[in-house]
Order: sequence, then structure tokens, then C-alpha cells
Amino acid sequence: MELQELCEEFLVYLASVRALSPNTVLGYKNDLQLFQQFLTPQTEVCSITKENILLCIGQLSKQHKSAASINRFIAAIRTLFKYAQKFEYVNKNPSLEVKTVKLKKQLPRYMTQSEAREIINQPVNNELLWQTRDYAIFIMLYSSGCRISELVNLKLSDFKDNYSWAFVIGKGRKQRKVYFEEKSKAALKAYLEDRQKIIEQNQIQNPTDQLFINQKGTAITTEGVRYILSKYSGAEGTNHHVNPHAFRHSFATNLIANGADVRVVQEMLGHSNISTTQRYTHITTEKLIEIYNKAHPHSDEN
Repeated sequence: MELQELCEEFLVYLASVRALSPNTVLGYKNDLQLFQQFLTPQTEVCSITKENILLCIGQLSKQHKSAASINRFIAAIRTLFKYAQKFEYVNKNPSLEVKTVKLKKQLPRYMTQSEAREIINQPVNNELLWQTRDYAIFIMLYSSGCRISELVNLKLSDFKDNYSWAFVIGKGRKQRKVYFEEKSKAALKAYLEDRQKIIEQNQIQNPTDQLFINQKGTAITTEGVRYILSKYSGAEGTNHHVNPHAFRHSFATNLIANGADVRVVQEMLGHSNISTTQRYTHITTEKLIEIYNKAHPHSDEN
């Protein structure tokens, strides 16, 4: 079997049998396309060796790919060969001998409450695109701890109790509740009024049920949200260059800093493993140490 044929079959398996999310399948597809570029699509799968895979990793390093990207690539190749071995397309999995790249331990990027407010209020103070929509996106990301993919996949029908909470589908297609406080609800309602006006003015037939749309009435994507945020936080905005995930990190960090139980925060974020949530306790500990060092009565002594 040729590599291209295996990759195509494997992607169908991920989407239809394992029912992985479109974003996850796309991630596999991108990595497998790189694999095919390095080895050529016509390469016989049974002829691929550990050395071939290491050469691919070397090419990724030359392209200055991050350690996380390389490890994701290795994981994709391992899963591909595990599938091939299961259906007896190959006798052994050559990727099992390939070691992952050691990652530098990095704490999540987060914003202080004042930094978050500055970013959230950018659409109000400096309208660049669509004020009510962009403000609603920012404040809802911050107040709910939603992943960006969860937010853009929200439908009008997902909201309950006068927009107080909604169901989202997270990683592993797990459903959970996310909550929105009063400011978020007010921002959402203001946007929904504008949304309806856009639909009527542009005479959009059969409008989408997706919550966030562009001026043409089409549902916006995760890349669309990244673009919107870059316009407000980049050169034309505050120069903070904030990633959408920073809202989620800040949501968790501020909850824990204000005394929320880590298991409650785990539930709110939809983490399957509590160790993922505990990263945020490290951040707040670092902040406490920083405050201690600045405020300690002997801190100014040599």
C-alpha cells in the first residue's frame, strides 16, 4: 500500500469510526501531508523505516518548528502506523523507536484583570470591525473560560435560562455547561440585536444558527476570531498580541487566585485530568512569591 492511500483511509477512519472533531482530524491531516511531502505520496508504507521518520523530523527542525509541533507530528505518525499494523498493512511500527523532543516547561500565558479589561474594551474604545460582536466575543471568552473552538461552535439553540449558560462540546466530544455573568449577557444581547439587523438588511435567506457571524451572515471560524483579536491587540490596538487562549488561562488563574477550588475549576474548563488544571496554581504561587519579594520589609536591603 502506498503512503497516500493509507493516509486517506486513516483520515476517514478518524472522522467516521472514532468520530474525532473536525479540528482534530484537520490537525492529523496537516501532519500527514508533511509526511507525504518529505517521503513522496507513492512511498510504499512497508518500506518506511525509523531513519526515514528521523529525516522528516530533521526537516521540521530546519524549518524552525517548535518542539510541541514536532511532538504532535511524531504522535500523528505513531497513530498512523498503529492503524496500519492493526489492519496488517505493516508488520511493525517504526515510529515507536522515535523519541519525542523534550519540551521546556512553560506556564500558560495569562493576563491580569486590568490587562484583560483593556483588551475586552478595545472594540468599545476603538471600533475596527463590528463593535458589539467583537466585544461579546472577548468578554464571553474571558467570563466563561471557553476554548476558542467551543465559542465559535456555539449555536443560538445552545443557550438556556435567558443566556445565563450554554452547552458546549469540548475535547473528546464531551458536553459541559459554561456560564455567563451579567456583563456578558448584556453584551451578547446587544450583539444579537445587531445580528438580526444585519440579517434583515442583507436579506439573508435561511440564516445560520451559529451564534457568531460575519457581515455576510456566514459563521465565523477560529481563524476569524484570531484575526479579530489581532486587529485589536496588534499594531492597530494595544500591542499586546494576545492569543485567544490567554482569555481561558486568565479565567482559570483568576478563579484560583480568588480562592476557587481546583476541582471546580477543572469542571468549568472541561479538563479530563486535574494535573492540567493544577498548572494554574503554579502561576498564582509565582505571583504570590513576586508580591512577597516586593513587599517584604527586607526586600530593599542588599
